[in-house]
Amino acid sequence: QVQLVESGGGSVQAGGSLRLSCVASGRTFTRNAMGWFRQVPGKEREFVAAITWSSGITYYADSVKGRFTASRDNAKNTVYLQMNGLKPEDTAVYYCANGITPSSRPQPYDYWGQGTQVTVSS
Repeated sequence: QVQLVESGGGSVQAGGSLRLSCVASGRTFTRNAMGWFRQVPGKEREFVAAITWSSGITYYADSVKGRFTASRDNAKNTVYLQMNGLKPEDTAVYYCANGITPSSRPQPYDYWGQGTQVTVSS
């Protein structure tokens, strides 16, 4: 059983930065993908970024490319999402998720964290 715990959310002004962390426990090497998604009330969960444990290959949504950076620390079983140049439209609950292969769709991920709120004010 994989457990994911996010942290690092908060409130910032537009243009500011936050770094989210997601600690994974109970993971196996067969579950190679970590995804970051976000969701606002009344909307579907939206892909933000993904990274593989093995090689650190990253994938990004067009809306965050160049502003957000995903990284991982295998020794700490932790993935990070560095968010720079935040915009009010980035306001959402951010979730990390674990799956077998990277995907921009939420369905292939079968373990999810509890989410952390990010609020960006103008």
